[in-house]
Amino acid sequence: MKKSYKIDVDCANCANLMEDAAKKTEGVKDCTVSFMTLKMKVEFEEGADPAEVMPRVRANCKKVEDDCEIFL
Repeated sequence: MKKSYKIDVDCANCANLMEDAAKKTEGVKDCTVSFMTLKMKVEFEEGADPAEVMPRVRANCKKVEDDCEIFL
């Protein structure tokens, strides 16, 4: 399953850090973050519940970029 989320981030480098952090989150198969469109596209692993995975994605992203936001 793939879902798209609106994000708020200050720079392209921060967006790359968010992408890397999201990809390392359990339950995420793949992720792309676009600084230009301020969107995060997440592909979840088979059987993963996005409602359970996304809070962990947000927490991992906040570790690398504390002023970023993902609107769930």
